[in-house]
Amino acid sequence: MISLEFLPGYRVWGPRLDALRDCEGPLWIHGAAGSGVSTFADHLALARGCGVLDDAERRSEAEVARWLELNPKGILAAHQDLESSPLQAVAANCLAFRLPTFEDDPESAPGCLRALAREEREIDVPPALAALPCPGHLRGLKNRLLRWKLLRQLPETVGSPMDELAMDAEDLATHLHELERVLLHRALRRSYGNRVEAAQRLGVSRRQLYLLIARHGDPVRGELPVDPGPKRLRKRRISEP
Repeated sequence: MISLEFLPGYRVWGPRLDALRDCEGPLWIHGAAGSGVSTFADHLALARGCGVLDDAERRSEAEVARWLELNPKGILAAHQDLESSPLQAVAANCLAFRLPTFEDDPESAPGCLRALAREEREIDVPPALAALPCPGHLRGLKNRLLRWKLLRQLPETVGSPMDELAMDAEDLATHLHELERVLLHRALRRSYGNRVEAAQRLGVSRRQLYLLIARHGDPVRGELPVDPGPKRLRKRRISEP
């Protein structure tokens, strides 16, 4: 289990750990899926000598109420903040704490990746692997490390020939098309072809991602474009001499 000091935001919330540990009432620990909520809750529960109710937001009000009666100093680990949870009434006396992500604290990602590598006895981790932007959670770093162990390949970094924009044309449609291709291919390479992660990086739905791949191809899986592109671009191509 990774040490808390490597989790995002430790420099901010680390000094408050003693206060969380000594809090008399129950705690509602929440954060993005895969951000280390369970890890943090387990560490804190061990220090407090209490139990943990994981995925608390998926439980019924009656189940949570019974659990809190038996665990008055227990920790409820969730991926939803308490204020927007349907359990707000039954867990109203919980002290809520949000665990940040690597998007909140990107500087912590390299150290966390090195710590995960040591746990896996994977000493030879290239600095370039830790330098890439993280999609925001601990699970993303674990997946990146796993892919490195299996493939021994780095995703192509920014500045490769594939990232260069073709700026010869003068019309906006062509440039937007080229920019779309560069961003899509960069996201696919940085996620080692994991399309769920690539969609998250781009901020699009999976359906939108597949439309982009049809238009520009997938350099990781070697798929060629099958869509000729938007109408405005096709019209320009037809009109060109």
